[in-house]
Amino acid sequence: MLQLDMHPTGRHFLQIPGPSPVPDRILRAMSLPTIDHRGPEFATLGRKVLTGIQQIFKTKHPVVIYPASGTGAWEAALLNTLSPGDHVLMYETGHFASLWNKMATKLGVVTEFLAWEGRDEHLPSAGSWRRGVQAELIEARLRRDTEKKIKAVCVVHNETSTGVTSDIASVRQAIDAAGHPALLMVDSISGLASADFEHDAWGVDVTVSGSQKGLMLPPGISFNALSPRALEASKRATLPRAFFDWAEIVEMNKTGYWPYTPNTNLLYGLSEALDMLLAEGLDKVFARHQRWAAGVRASVNAWGLPIQCADPAVYSPVLTGVITPEGVDADALRKLIHERFDLSLGTGLGKLKGRMFRMGHLGDSNDLTLVAMVAGVEMGLKLAGVKLAGSGVQATMDHFASHPAPSPLKNAA
Repeated sequence: MLQLDMHPTGRHFLQIPGPSPVPDRILRAMSLPTIDHRGPEFATLGRKVLTGIQQIFKTKHPVVIYPASGTGAWEAALLNTLSPGDHVLMYETGHFASLWNKMATKLGVVTEFLAWEGRDEHLPSAGSWRRGVQAELIEARLRRDTEKKIKAVCVVHNETSTGVTSDIASVRQAIDAAGHPALLMVDSISGLASADFEHDAWGVDVTVSGSQKGLMLPPGISFNALSPRALEASKRATLPRAFFDWAEIVEMNKTGYWPYTPNTNLLYGLSEALDMLLAEGLDKVFARHQRWAAGVRASVNAWGLPIQCADPAVYSPVLTGVITPEGVDADALRKLIHERFDLSLGTGLGKLKGRMFRMGHLGDSNDLTLVAMVAGVEMGLKLAGVKLAGSGVQATMDHFASHPAPSPLKNAA
């Protein structure tokens, strides 16, 4: 007898903090026929996305678009601005800050990793992964660098592994207060288009980002937003670079083309995503994410579980990390929820493996999507034997009911 694979009915709930669900409108745009990437039609597309992405980064300066993951854009930022043996100051806020630091050392850069040094009651071995960047530590270190050997400060805007969004403007202020010439390089891979980010106003020299988070695209596009200082530094940098070299890309982008084959159909999707985000308005996009985040956090508070981010001032609008009780394996809990309710949650990474899970609330979501996610998590917690203080589902519904979203019909009128 023929054996057929059985699949759950309904749509899978993809509630990890990226890749985020891709809207049907973007999927349809990506299904258009591939065109000649040297023809005039492509140049029109190229100029459109290059101009539009500047508005998302809030910059008047070039944004380089790579057919690569965010990891590629990390590497591009380092290769284009540094030389072998250069000293770079990095700040440990979580797994992705740690990976960027590891990459820099592999490339021959000397790194120094700053971190919060207190002891945390819930995660004694990973307390720095519950807090944002402390700009005063960066300022103090730069003041001690009287010979100005530190060439760059690298920080993560929205740490995807923890649900902490750091204050980037304060980091620039710290660098300036120390009177230091170091470049400021920022990873906003999961923050861009979900949390407010201002490349120019905050004095960022290189911003790294990717397509699969707030931009609501599949993985495969990454970005370097540049400053004039970064472009000047690239003329002196001697780390070897070819595919990621800004010079040729920036020059060819002026005409809407790339020096190599770009990912044409993902650029169709990017064009559609830009139309959607800019039509809604970035301020409304950011407010929507803040509202969702507060509603999801209400559920965690109702359950009586600790939120991974220990500082309410830097709660992420993109995701919420939840620390599980001692003896409750967060990965086993995630597996249970996935098998029973077809709901994917983010895993704990690095130092947090098995101790926490992550709920994404970004991109193509709505109130009912997030209430369903909270319901799936609450049922899973109960099935796993976790004693809850109250109903997270009710808390989230109450928050959304008492903080209604602006009506799109009123906006259209």
